[in-house]
Amino acid sequence: MTPRHFPSHSPPWWPKNEPWPPAGPANVERWRQMRNRIMVRIFAMIVVLLVLTTGACTFLFWLIQGLLGATGVPPGPGSLVVVFLLFVIGIMSVTRALRRFAMPVGDLMEATGRVAEGDYSARVAERGSRDVRAVARAFNEMVSRLQANDAERRNLLADVTHELRTPLTVIQGNLEGLLDGIYPRDDAHLAAILEETRVLSRLVDDLRTLALAESGALHLQKEPTDLGILLNETRASFRAGAEQAGIELIAEVQPNVPSLQVDPARIRQVLENILANALRFTPRGGTIRVSCSARDAFAAISVSDTGVGISADDLPHIFDRFYKSRSSHGSGLGLAIAKNLVAAHGGEITAHSEIGRGTTIRFTLPTPETSKP
Repeated sequence: MTPRHFPSHSPPWWPKNEPWPPAGPANVERWRQMRNRIMVRIFAMIVVLLVLTTGACTFLFWLIQGLLGATGVPPGPGSLVVVFLLFVIGIMSVTRALRRFAMPVGDLMEATGRVAEGDYSARVAERGSRDVRAVARAFNEMVSRLQANDAERRNLLADVTHELRTPLTVIQGNLEGLLDGIYPRDDAHLAAILEETRVLSRLVDDLRTLALAESGALHLQKEPTDLGILLNETRASFRAGAEQAGIELIAEVQPNVPSLQVDPARIRQVLENILANALRFTPRGGTIRVSCSARDAFAAISVSDTGVGISADDLPHIFDRFYKSRSSHGSGLGLAIAKNLVAAHGGEITAHSEIGRGTTIRFTLPTPETSKP
């Protein structure tokens, strides 16, 4: 059913391929039903409290009239005791229900105030009715995510600062040396400064790409792409570096790979990041094999090397941004960018490695049949 606050037709700025009205977040209907149940319980408690209050006033009025003889029938002791007990039981039941509801709500209000002040360690006890416990559980999960995001933000700022400091320090040192006359103003020292500016430029571009991909704002310029041609072109750009390092670079493309609707520049960036890592950690005399095949409505590309391998402790984190092993000298963004670019295309990326036996990184891309809605 279309919500009442949405117009019947989508606005002109709404994307053509998006359904209207928007579906909203997952499980929103379940939370709406839970809210309705809580409101019904509050209303029921108010009604019961009003009934008890009305009954108590009526009973007191009748009791006073009976004691004064206005009704002609004085109240008996037994009826007085029964009515009094019923009244006490009712008041105790309503009080217990109100406390059972009010105390968790009070905990939520207090914890919300602490979170608003920046204390993400605040948690609430899961008590009360089932729905109230569910709200408390959702609040704790929300605060846990906020705490994790805050820690990730702090770590990201620290990592970015660290990565920017190194090239800036080199540039500053060389420029100061040139101005003070310590270094001659020749092409060698100017080239070093230029190279560090290129490092800075690549780092800024990588950060921008990663930020856009993680936020879902990265615009992909998809077009029909032959993966075999793209793979061979990428391999050709690395051939000179591989020959200089004494590494054999092999490309294998199966003939059954269909043309895919992808952003060729971004998929090439994924391949370049993976190949750059493979070349960095493969010793002289090693082999890097790039293969492409189609299976189960997905095209799979794998890059296998005979390098030093990745330890079991480092392997689960290699796709995390700024994560670097002790022997790594990169920025720690290449594989994180690769993961997000593959995910933006609807694919998956995995890694398998053994110390001393090399590493294989494999990612999949959906075929046109799989990509259809």
